[in-house]
Amino acid sequence: MKKELIQYNLLLHLVVLILGFTAILGKLISLPAYELVWYRMMIAVVALLMIMALKKQKLQLPFRDILKLSGIGVIIAVHWICFFHAIKVSNVSVTLGCLSVTTLFTSFIEPLIERRKISLIEVIIGLVIIFGIYIIFQFETRFLLGIIFTLFAAFFASLFSVLNKQIATKYKPDVTSFYEMLSGFICITLFLFLFNDVSTLKLRLSTPDLIYLLLLGVVCTAFAFSTTVKIMQKLTAYQVVLAINLEPIYGILAAYFIFGESEHMSTGFYFGASIILASVVFYTFWRGRKKVI
Repeated sequence: MKKELIQYNLLLHLVVLILGFTAILGKLISLPAYELVWYRMMIAVVALLMIMALKKQKLQLPFRDILKLSGIGVIIAVHWICFFHAIKVSNVSVTLGCLSVTTLFTSFIEPLIERRKISLIEVIIGLVIIFGIYIIFQFETRFLLGIIFTLFAAFFASLFSVLNKQIATKYKPDVTSFYEMLSGFICITLFLFLFNDVSTLKLRLSTPDLIYLLLLGVVCTAFAFSTTVKIMQKLTAYQVVLAINLEPIYGILAAYFIFGESEHMSTGFYFGASIILASVVFYTFWRGRKKVI
């Protein structure tokens, strides 16, 4: 059992590494956030269909569970739109640095949904992360809009993680991911038809955008997403979200080397980001020691 948990934790960190490059691709792709997410989910649906065909997996699920997965898919779509829009109006470093507030939201949402007592240590860790974000804001006020959209993205990310945990153990990860991606894609499509001019949708993509979207849809979505669902079958939503807090570290470092000066931040930003990372590391060691004892 211990060996299995180690394997799942290593797999989780591989997914986090991949997710760290999601923000990089979001900045490289020239499309607005809602179009980017529309393409991402469409590509993921096709990729997952191909994967399930190769594995000969069936799509049949109870209608009630399909509705639940569809609702989660809509939450994911909103989360991604907020996330990528935050990158467009600020930058990768600010968005990833502030996304760790997901931990605080999860420390309240998970106990409420699972009807268990709120953990004091989880709340404290979340508050420390909030303090880190506060420091970042003090030094990077020009990115206020990006920070606001990131907070919305963090809330929906937390809600998705907790709700997905409730149903992830019942079915194969590829199947649950397919219904979530499909419902998100349909939701954005309906939004475009009802509230936007669908003719403005960019259907002719540049070669770089096409390549980046394929990477985003297949590797960073179909693979990473179904793998995350599989991981949630063994680990708690809080453990998953906590590990995902390392995503900013991977993403910020990559962004700095790829985009250079545009991602160079103030000393205050890095101080705030360090507080966030330190809180994650502290909790990891504390939880591990508690289990050993």
